[in-house]
Amino acid sequence: MVVVHAEPSTSAPTTHKKNRRKLNKKPSTSAQNVQDADHVSDTDMQAEPPSAELTEAAQAAIIEKDDGNGEDDELMIDTDPTSAPTQSSAPAFPPLPASAQRTTLKSETRRIPIPPHRMTPLKRDWVNIFGPLTEMLGLQVRMNVQRKCVEIRTSKHTKEVGSLQKGADFVKSFALGFDVNDAIALLRLDDLYLDSFEIKDVKTLHGDHLSRAIGRIAGQDGKTKFTIENASRTRIVLADTKIHILGSFQNIKIARDAIVSLILGSPPGKVYAGLRTVSSRMRQRAL
Repeated sequence: MVVVHAEPSTSAPTTHKKNRRKLNKKPSTSAQNVQDADHVSDTDMQAEPPSAELTEAAQAAIIEKDDGNGEDDELMIDTDPTSAPTQSSAPAFPPLPASAQRTTLKSETRRIPIPPHRMTPLKRDWVNIFGPLTEMLGLQVRMNVQRKCVEIRTSKHTKEVGSLQKGADFVKSFALGFDVNDAIALLRLDDLYLDSFEIKDVKTLHGDHLSRAIGRIAGQDGKTKFTIENASRTRIVLADTKIHILGSFQNIKIARDAIVSLILGSPPGKVYAGLRTVSSRMRQRAL
């Protein structure tokens, strides 16, 4: 393809009009020819694939641009396996000293409410109550008459961590109606517990039916209650419709089953026969 370039005229300005018209027409044709040549060159450039040198230069420019953010990622991802801590087979810990088990730094306090009908027995047996708490457990005890409660707290003389809980259970058992000599067993033995339930938890009774159920549990002059206590080696307090049992877990279950059967209407003779069987099994296990 031949492209003709028009050169501007160097003649004097006094040329003819005809020549001016030719000069004005020639640049338009030359401009169209230039556009055609550019279009051809563009298509040629698009058809040719980029050279390897250009692609390498572009990749190098991208890597240099990302060097600032890439260093942090490399530092976070790359880890030296030799710098990892070595794991031993089993850790060895020294035994904990006895002084560390004492809660002498922070004093803990418990407040046990006392029913109004137990305030007079509490005052009468106060010497027998606070003595074991202070001597055996090393607790600080006081009786708050205005609030009708007994307050106990730990001190520097407290020996065990569970002393506060034992003292609270001891005072609570006395507040429920147990004798001091029976409640003090909670301080000496570790496997004694308190269990409380109501007659309505077993069966809903009203009026004379409820009174007869309470009478079946107590028996004549408390005979049935004493029999259950001796056979199951527990202590039972019958306070209106509430029943409290003090003893070990297995013995509490035996006494509770006997009381539940009486509430449901079983005759006392049948309950006695069951207690004899249970007591004979307990004696054989003890031997």
